[in-house]
Amino acid sequence: MSPSTVGMLVMALVVIVAAARLLGALARRLGQPAVIGEIAGGLLLGPVFLHGSDSGPLLFTPGTRPALKLVADVGVCLFMFLVGLGLERGLLTGKSRLAATVSFGSTVVPFGLGVLLALHLWESHPTGSRTAFVLFLGTAMSVTAFPVLARILTDMNLIRTPIGGVALAIAAMDDVTAWSLLAVATAVAGSAVGDFWTVALAVPYVLVMLGVVRPALAGLTARRAGRPGSRAAGAAVLVAVAGGLWLSAMATDRIGLHLIFGAFLFGAVLPGEGAVGLRRVVLPLAERACSIVLLPVFFVIAGLDVDLSSMDLTAVGELGLILLVAVGGKFGGGFAGARLSGLRRRHAVVLGTLINTRGLTELIVLSVGLQAGVLDQRLYSYMVVMALVTTAMAGVVLRFVYPADRVRRDIEALGRTAAPDAESALPHRSTLPEKQP
Repeated sequence: MSPSTVGMLVMALVVIVAAARLLGALARRLGQPAVIGEIAGGLLLGPVFLHGSDSGPLLFTPGTRPALKLVADVGVCLFMFLVGLGLERGLLTGKSRLAATVSFGSTVVPFGLGVLLALHLWESHPTGSRTAFVLFLGTAMSVTAFPVLARILTDMNLIRTPIGGVALAIAAMDDVTAWSLLAVATAVAGSAVGDFWTVALAVPYVLVMLGVVRPALAGLTARRAGRPGSRAAGAAVLVAVAGGLWLSAMATDRIGLHLIFGAFLFGAVLPGEGAVGLRRVVLPLAERACSIVLLPVFFVIAGLDVDLSSMDLTAVGELGLILLVAVGGKFGGGFAGARLSGLRRRHAVVLGTLINTRGLTELIVLSVGLQAGVLDQRLYSYMVVMALVTTAMAGVVLRFVYPADRVRRDIEALGRTAAPDAESALPHRSTLPEKQP
């Protein structure tokens, strides 16, 4: 890489990070999570400013774009590792029955509607495999952004409320289901080009991760816990985790899936005691590097493939149908599951609104579909718009259906009842009247 290319790469990184920070702050001023502004900034920077002009590329020269793509891949892998690591085993304690019911509804309903939508859109967006296209669109409609949801709950002071705990548990279950469905869709897409036999290696890979890697990491972290003051032991854990993350991501890439599956599974199988040590020593730095530098680059790379310049009435109709299916399926399935579990209408609406959040998780799913050839550029662009709209609408809707005074009253009621768990603490139709003052 020539010195001029390095200079252009550094300049591009500075512009990307500065834009992400500026628009993230603007989003917070508007009552939205910072990630909304960061995503919007990246999607705008790519096609509008960095991609090029009549005189040629401004910052995305032929030498800088591959390097930025590599940075984006590293950021996505690190993010997925953090997501897997964040799926705490105790998250479902006290709320498994309600979470399972709502998660089932918020996955099956949008998946089914997504399949019907895919059958409708197939003629105008044909790709290599119709089966992969149908599975992928159903999966994309079923996604919930676990990390973005956690940020919304924190910003709105809902993270420690019963409704917030149940929403996080539902999002965790939805995420695991969505990644599994995405792996199947990716495998089917790979089979269309003769790589299906390699997908059979996914089963022994998962077994090795659970039966060999997890116990080995548990032993390593146990020895580290016995020597809490040893820098060498801490470095050994860090090297083992970094090396394991890289090997796991490479393994899923080689067997015909995607880097993100290996990164996610490695984070998910990391022992709980190891996760505690990492959060204390390493994760603050990793999370900051991921959110400040790496993920904004991914947003820009994702934005380069967004093209809405040729939209006509047909395209507007398709976008409207995508939004209708996405919002109606996710919200409707979650609301129905909550009501069937006996939850009051207001709290069922809150749950349905929260799990309709898609954010960065949806962008990663869409990028996988685009790289696998399952989505064309036009449909990818429409789906990116859907991801932004469904994420931004959560904060707006919640301010009307679950205002701050209502949150405060529910927290006070929880303190008076001293319920043993989050699920029983939520107001049900059998314990509270439908209308309260």
